[in-house]
Amino acid sequence: MSAIIGIYDRLGNPEIIEQGEAMMRSLARFPADGEQTWRERPGVFLGCRAQWITPESVGERNPLHDPERGLAVVADAILDNRDELCDLLRIGAGRRNALTDPELLLLAYDAWGAAMAERLVGDFAFAIWDERRRKLYAARDFSGARTLYYTRDPATGAIWISTIMKPLLGLPHLSGALNRQWIAEFLAIPYTTDAIDARLTVYEGIGQIPPAHCLEADAEGRLTLRAYCGIEVPRERLKLKSDAEYEEAFRAVLGQAVKARLRARRNIGAHLSGGLDSGTVASFAARELRARGKPLHTFSYVPVADFEDWTPRTRIADERAYIGAIVGHVGNIVPNYCDFPDSSPYSVIDEWLDVMEMPYKFYENSYWMKGICELAAERDIAVILNGQRGNWTISWGPPLDYQAELLKRLRLVRFCRELNGYARRMGTSRKRVMRSVWRKAVGHGAGSSPKRALANPLLLQETGAIERIRQHDMAADGNVSDAYRARKRIFRQTTIWNLTGTCETKLSLRHALRFRDPTNDLRVVRFCLSLPEEQCVRDGVGRSLIRRATRGYLPDIVRLNHKVRGIQGADGVHRMRTAWPMFIREAQEMLTDEHMREYLNLDALQNALRKLGEAPKPEYVYDADFRSLIQGLIFRRFVKRHERR
Repeated sequence: MSAIIGIYDRLGNPEIIEQGEAMMRSLARFPADGEQTWRERPGVFLGCRAQWITPESVGERNPLHDPERGLAVVADAILDNRDELCDLLRIGAGRRNALTDPELLLLAYDAWGAAMAERLVGDFAFAIWDERRRKLYAARDFSGARTLYYTRDPATGAIWISTIMKPLLGLPHLSGALNRQWIAEFLAIPYTTDAIDARLTVYEGIGQIPPAHCLEADAEGRLTLRAYCGIEVPRERLKLKSDAEYEEAFRAVLGQAVKARLRARRNIGAHLSGGLDSGTVASFAARELRARGKPLHTFSYVPVADFEDWTPRTRIADERAYIGAIVGHVGNIVPNYCDFPDSSPYSVIDEWLDVMEMPYKFYENSYWMKGICELAAERDIAVILNGQRGNWTISWGPPLDYQAELLKRLRLVRFCRELNGYARRMGTSRKRVMRSVWRKAVGHGAGSSPKRALANPLLLQETGAIERIRQHDMAADGNVSDAYRARKRIFRQTTIWNLTGTCETKLSLRHALRFRDPTNDLRVVRFCLSLPEEQCVRDGVGRSLIRRATRGYLPDIVRLNHKVRGIQGADGVHRMRTAWPMFIREAQEMLTDEHMREYLNLDALQNALRKLGEAPKPEYVYDADFRSLIQGLIFRRFVKRHERR
């Protein structure tokens, strides 16, 4: 996988060669195993700064030109359904192992044209130049695991594409102005999603190909952007004969996804918490690697030594006991417990702004994500597995929401069985459970407007951000009141997927490694969405299928844990205590910066600062007032950096 750029100028402007070379120079800050360019006169330039992750990628031609087919491709891609594609393309077994992913993409386009993207499984962003049709075709995978930005000169129809935004910012038709629509939505959405429209970026004139979309630019100067893939919960559910068959099917599809993501020429790592998702992925990976004589290196965030857990009884900040149980039970794991004592959400802001090229909101996990990448690079890790999408796929099964659905459908016998089972397992009264279920069934808390504390109300009014957020069913406080509705929305709205890919693409380029999520494999997603709900919740047990299917794969302390869930980053403010006076001073500077009033609700932020006071408390880390202040500081630093450009 790589950082790629491309230019198509239908008028054949010779300046694109110089522009392409300048764009390549701007990628030089990333480590690389090789760098190649290809150009066709007049008007086409492709370039790649390559990081060889898979065995097939070593020494590959990227960009790749096939003069017989009249095609050229530049790709940032790892394809996970190579065998399936080779079968469809009638590629013999003897040729498959040496076939590179750019070659496979080129052959797929030759066979299926613009319909190729819907046949691909993997993490990819690529562009193909079609000489005969004089057309540039580009696509991004269904969940946006890899980024691809673009800009178009409206006067000439010329188009430029790039993995990151920096190579585009110096182009003569761009002003470099900030995008007020994007900023308004970024500040108004109360959780980490950036914007409603996944095509937008923080800069005017720079767009991005949304997840599950492709772009075409032709010789007439037309540019089209369309969705090629949609993910829906099917009406017809998978019907197998027994629980054992469902469990076996689960292990087969997830095992296939994990195995595909172990294609790496260096060491394999994994994020490991004490939960079901990351534990299951690590267990499957460690078993497969054992057969190859290689260990799995795991990386686990843990709080600093002097932190006292303040979180509720249902949460646990230090998951070492559960992580250690997984490591001991599974075997073939080299564990790394990572506390990064000199790092905090406040100390890493500038480094993350360098990485992201835009403001961000995920301060809670920022310091340990960065630290784990640096440590993994030292350990010569090529791939870091994770289970980020697992809550919506492999470990789906919300017991209270399921009971609410049963109640709404008047399936009362099954409802009573589920309610009784849940109350018994959780050690609580049926009456208390019933109150929670009833609130979900009648839609308690739904339909409220997004909170507006961070953004200037005039900016929100000017851009219509609040109405757009309401129309797209974004929850007021980020909490999920209806898990089933939230799941449908998550798979329908490409913008929700976008942040993960943006963060991981840019972080991975800096450290020459790749994040791979088997729980987000398209085959896994479709399998899990097809499951009957009775397989996912049973007798009051949430996440029932994964608990049954991982018998023997995970220790029971993890597999059968119903009452406690890990929470990462709970020591974020505790880590900031020595820097707290500096944080307060910077917040005060922000509040007196009248230029920020254009974007931020300084009056609301003033009230937030007053509530926090002078002394830090560990529980502030998830507090709405602290969240608004630190996100405001991050945004202000970004704007100041932009002004210095």
